Amino acid sequence: MSEIVTRISENVGIAPDVAEKALGMMLGFLQREADDGAVARMIEAMPGAPELVAQHNGEGKSGGLLSGLMSAMGGGIMGLGQQLMSLGLGMGEITALARETMAIAREHAGNDTVDEVVASVPGLSQFV
Repeated sequence: MSEIVTRISENVGIAPDVAEKALGMMLGFLQREADDGAVARMIEAMPGAPELVAQHNGEGKSGGLLSGLMSAMGGGIMGLGQQLMSLGLGMGEITALARETMAIAREHAGNDTVDEVVASVPGLSQFV
């Protein structure tokens, strides 16, 4: 996972610790919101991704208190955006993070799986 975090950090222009947290949040969001089968295949295919999701965003569909708060605030893409902005990311960085994450996912899980994930989350396609 460190190679993926380093790549995101360098390509998005953010600190490695922020890249790690942001990636964990993004993958956790996808785990909660996307088609279960496709997102499970995608996360499992990315080295270290399941552990990163568990570390930074809770495990499984529950998501914990923060996830509950985000759902109460509207959740979805907007909730994820708020979480990422709380890390200090701007919209350009969030879009770059989403695109880089999906590019990495395509390398590990393949186009069909990632396309299935993206298509199953309303509004995601405009960011990736």
